[in-house]
Amino acid sequence: MDALIGELSQASNGLIKPGGVRQGQGGVYVPVLENKLNEALEMLSGKGFELVNLFGVEGFEKKGFTLIYTLEKKGYADLIFITVSLAGSSADSVAAIFPSASWYERGISDGFGITFNNSFDSRRLFLHEAYPEGFHPLLKSFKNNAKLGSAASLPVSPKKGAAQEYAYKEIEGEGVYVIPVGPVHAGIIEPGHFRFSVIGETIYALEIRMFYKHRGVEKLAEGKPPSECVKIAESISGDETVANSVAFCSAVEDISSIKVPDRALYLRSLLLEMERIYSHLGDMAGMAIDVAFAAGASPFFVLREEVLRQNEALTGSRFMKGTVSIGGLTKETPDSALKSLGSFLEVFSKRFSAAVSGIHSSTSTIDRFDTTGVINKELLSPLHITGPAARASGSGVDTRVDHPYGIYSDLQPEVKTKQNGDVLSRFDTKAAEIDDSIRIIKELLRDMPKGSIQAAPVGKIKDGHAGIVMEAPRGQSFHWVMIRGGVVYRYAIRTPSFCNWQAIEHAVIGNIVPDFPLINKSLNLSYAGTDL
Repeated sequence: MDALIGELSQASNGLIKPGGVRQGQGGVYVPVLENKLNEALEMLSGKGFELVNLFGVEGFEKKGFTLIYTLEKKGYADLIFITVSLAGSSADSVAAIFPSASWYERGISDGFGITFNNSFDSRRLFLHEAYPEGFHPLLKSFKNNAKLGSAASLPVSPKKGAAQEYAYKEIEGEGVYVIPVGPVHAGIIEPGHFRFSVIGETIYALEIRMFYKHRGVEKLAEGKPPSECVKIAESISGDETVANSVAFCSAVEDISSIKVPDRALYLRSLLLEMERIYSHLGDMAGMAIDVAFAAGASPFFVLREEVLRQNEALTGSRFMKGTVSIGGLTKETPDSALKSLGSFLEVFSKRFSAAVSGIHSSTSTIDRFDTTGVINKELLSPLHITGPAARASGSGVDTRVDHPYGIYSDLQPEVKTKQNGDVLSRFDTKAAEIDDSIRIIKELLRDMPKGSIQAAPVGKIKDGHAGIVMEAPRGQSFHWVMIRGGVVYRYAIRTPSFCNWQAIEHAVIGNIVPDFPLINKSLNLSYAGTDL
């Protein structure tokens, strides 16, 4: 890392502000001159770095806006945080270097009113037409308790009426027609709009629009003590409760140098792996349902229900809510529940293996899975696709291994990969990951230490900031927390769904419309986790 920083310092008479590089919590912070940003990022991109996240902070330094470009590369345990202080309220787009930056830039424009020069897509992202012009909710001048309908709540005087109607991309050609699906769907699911351009039944283009239920999660955390924000983190996505709450708490613990007891670390990892198991089981069942193989889906649904009951015995909650706290856990896990879990897993493994064999023995099901919805490996880095979706396309990236946290540095997962990138590869990857999660949990149960589950005393939370990446069931989750005056000053979140949704736009091309539900379910991305 020191050699890399040295190269940045020497390039083009220096890209970095002199004396500004510092080791922070979770990575290295590198302040880059505003007019040298693209040059610095091009250099890092050329060395194999990927853009993990891009977010804005108002008042990160004394005043004005700061953009923080977070990057990673396999082999580097630390993240790199490239910080750029803006002279005004505009910046150069970097989407030509990192295509995944497009959604981030559009979100920053909505949240802060910052414009990006030379952007190839400047449409709104999470502020739909109902929001007035001039409304930017992440500005400090907009207060949490203000009402949007009040002119006094807005940082600037909005233009009359709502924003202009969203302009979808038009695909033209003989025989091309559009199939709009959603945002309201037949099932009890959250809203999302899918706009297909097709000839016959073959999909030639898909445009996805999310953010119909923007909740203002990041804004909601502002001004609150960190202890009150754990429930906010839990609510980012209901089936990633543990991953998001552990990530938030870990960031706060890093800032305040809080040492979590070993038993709590073991139990956190156990809960994280239980969350991965029930999430993957639901995905695998959904894939079978979407090809009308109800008999094949049933065993996975039954096993998922039984895992949820184990969760309840372990924590008092089927989705393990209210369990993780800053400094450890809120409650002890009964020894009887841990013993029962060990016995359950012995039986579970055999039944799960039989359920997977049942899918593979159905030639009609495999025919639907095989070669359907391929995510090309070349897309993984530009879009920062992570998790099982990436590993099914040949990626060996797993945050538990690349940026180990908790006890994962001592108890490393086996990274399970496939090469074809289709629905079948994603099914098999998730099956292999469940098997490995079972192995990990058995080792955790075997080596579970005695002792406290909560750092005592936690003491006063210090001011500072920290960035954390964590492997949720769907992939890499990013949380950055800044505390000032004992309360949360900025909470920036990026779940794996935010990036992976964009993979579907590519995966469906060349497939037929009836295969879209199957492709969608094979990724099973979170609407709520995207629409913060």
